Amino acid sequence: MVIQSKEKSPDLIPLKDLAEKAGVEPKKARYILRKLRYRGENKKYQRWMFQPGEADEVVNLLKNYKRDKAKRPDDVGMSQERLGRIRIAMQRYVDKKLVPGVVTLVARNGKVVHLDAVGQRYPEAGTPMQTDTVFRIASMTKPITSVALMMLYEEGHFLLSDPVSKWIPEFADPKVAVRLPPDELRSETYNLAGTPIKLIPANRPITIRHLLTHTAGFGRQPRGISLPEFAKVNERQSPNETIGDFVKRYAKVPLNHHPGEAWDYSRATCVVGHLVEIISGMTLDEFFRERIFKPLNMTDTHFFLPAEKLDRFAACYTPDKDLSIKLMDAPTPESRFVKEPHTYFMGSGGLVSTARDYFRFYQALLNGGQLDGARIIGRKTIELMTANHTGDLPLWLPGPWSGFGLGFAIVKNTDHVNTLMSLHQGPSTWSLGSYSWGGAFCTYAWVDPKEKVIGIVMTQVSPYTHLNIRQEFVGLAYQALVD
Repeated sequence: MVIQSKEKSPDLIPLKDLAEKAGVEPKKARYILRKLRYRGENKKYQRWMFQPGEADEVVNLLKNYKRDKAKRPDDVGMSQERLGRIRIAMQRYVDKKLVPGVVTLVARNGKVVHLDAVGQRYPEAGTPMQTDTVFRIASMTKPITSVALMMLYEEGHFLLSDPVSKWIPEFADPKVAVRLPPDELRSETYNLAGTPIKLIPANRPITIRHLLTHTAGFGRQPRGISLPEFAKVNERQSPNETIGDFVKRYAKVPLNHHPGEAWDYSRATCVVGHLVEIISGMTLDEFFRERIFKPLNMTDTHFFLPAEKLDRFAACYTPDKDLSIKLMDAPTPESRFVKEPHTYFMGSGGLVSTARDYFRFYQALLNGGQLDGARIIGRKTIELMTANHTGDLPLWLPGPWSGFGLGFAIVKNTDHVNTLMSLHQGPSTWSLGSYSWGGAFCTYAWVDPKEKVIGIVMTQVSPYTHLNIRQEFVGLAYQALVD
């Protein structure tokens, strides 16, 4: 934290000493901290003096900022001129009032070659979008939660084939809801939604691997339970509820599929997050902070945004009848991503973050599990997570080009050029083996291990199926490759 008053203390460390340790000129160090808006909680002492407990954080911020920057895109085989097309394309969406603003990032070989912001963070207040804006990343939380559980896998706590009921007994003896054929219809077999169903025992237990690959059998719209019934299960039922409370209810929802036999999107990663809590003895918030965010210097990633960062929080929008943006969630203390109580840590979609922070997470994965000397997971575990675990099962959400690993969509082919079954149509110019996932408020990120490319695009609109901004950004990133 930056100390700003005139009172002196013998324990304080001057910035010039920390800058020297980081290999940065003091003037440049001041510029970096201003650029990152690094600020502290204690403001008693003179400016550019730091307490011993924050010295390592400041040194790491200075080192990482220096390392993350490329001198020129040409240094890593990318064209500055062609990267300039990204800004023009993103500005078109802003000018049409389809999005409020956008932050984009492209990196190659560990160097950020493009980081840009267009439009506004909060148009109603006239505040510009900036590269350090904080976004709701929704389901981009899922890869982080999946990595957290696999960190515990590396400590020998479980096998991927272990049944989930070993830790959460409510998942024992799962039932699958199937539609009845006409010759079996009886009045008592109808659920409250009027659907003729029966419950049968699942063919196999739900395993940890099923959760990570979205093949546990959960359905996006569960069968065998009416929508009003499921709404009661799905929504928080008290202000102080924890994710564990939800998971126990969720375990009793009838499955749509036998485990392992179909890919279907769901809140399975909430169960993954609760397993992290049970096995580690920490809340998911604590585990993320201590085991992932601090080692990787992800200083702006939180389940609930601290109030002092509200001036960087983006507003969120929904499309109006003419598809122009309409305010849905203002960046105020009343946003559910800010206000108390802070007890519900949703592994499937609860985080807020910045383009810089998410880049650091993905760069660590691209590096085989480490960044700037801090290792969070092993190289072979990353290889296992980013392999296709779903064979030829169709994936209705990412599309027919995709398989699924342990927390990520995996590019497995470009064969289905003309079938376009997905909401996220393809194919794109990324390499086979690229892995990715996005968020419900129109954020997206991917890693291309072959080209050593990371791309991130962040805006705040939901739903966003009328927009091609994410898919277009993928193509814009790759057309800038010139080596």
